[in-house]
Amino acid sequence: MTVVGGMNKNLSDICDRLVKALDESVEKNLAEGILLSGGLDTSILAYLASKRMKPRAFTAALLNTPAPDVKYAKLVAKQLGLRHLVHRFNEDELYGAIGAVVKAVESFDPMEIRNNVTIYIGLKKAKENGVSTVMTGDGCDELFAGYSYFFGLGKERLNLELHKIWEIMRFFSVHMAKALGMEAKLPYLDPEFKRLAMEVSPNLKVRSENEQMFGKWILRKAFEGLLPEEILWRAKTPVDSGSGTIMLPKFFNSIIPDVEFREKRSKYIKEDKVVIRDKEQLFYYEVYRSAVGVPHPTDSRGDLCPWCNSSVPVKSSYCRICGASLRSEWWF
Repeated sequence: MTVVGGMNKNLSDICDRLVKALDESVEKNLAEGILLSGGLDTSILAYLASKRMKPRAFTAALLNTPAPDVKYAKLVAKQLGLRHLVHRFNEDELYGAIGAVVKAVESFDPMEIRNNVTIYIGLKKAKENGVSTVMTGDGCDELFAGYSYFFGLGKERLNLELHKIWEIMRFFSVHMAKALGMEAKLPYLDPEFKRLAMEVSPNLKVRSENEQMFGKWILRKAFEGLLPEEILWRAKTPVDSGSGTIMLPKFFNSIIPDVEFREKRSKYIKEDKVVIRDKEQLFYYEVYRSAVGVPHPTDSRGDLCPWCNSSVPVKSSYCRICGASLRSEWWF
């Protein structure tokens, strides 16, 4: 027996409640399109939405790179009978998107940019195809402990870490869609479903299945028999890995000369009090510096990031502006 909201419920009842609540949330947040990665989160939304309508599915991936999302998204779209557009973007399109993304997210954190540039290009492609409302899977990993760093934590520590991430989690698909004149719909963050998800015991979120550890375990069990097994038990794949943008560090290493990196790194440490960690971040920082400005403290509460001199929100373990970990072993 597990506890949800203080009431004893068996596993089947919890699964039924989650499916019903998410189904209702999807109904309230129906959209013309969906950004489909072929991961668990968006595949569940596509399944629930397709019972009422057939949203257009869009998958974006970097050209000439391994992008596993494409294979899985095609599988889901085919099973659900969805019109599916796979867009492979090139370097020129990537460059054009980076500026818009940096401005929207107000960050030069490489991981943040690598993930969001794919989402932005997917949204833009949906708009070009006449779609004005798009559903995304934002929030599922945070609510149901989808990230691997949650694995191996005891119940109390996992519960603590989940509550910490719930207080600081933020998603940029809404802002990027708005910048494009579109609307993003986020069913997992609908207040009623979000409340239920937060009540589910951490022991049901991270759990072993067939000798492998999974996050979002209870959600996977809830949709057994409704989605293909290879989707249901697909390991969490970050957006940059699934779409191929994980190749960007190597790409920027090849186009920015070492001498240029050293000179600019020294310049920005001296002039801006910003420590640039690698060539990829240098590229993003120069875009940020031009579009947003030099980072500076904006809040007297909390700490200052030792890497970029930005204010760090209370309880945050990383800097939202530059992406630096604030654990002491990473400080320079």
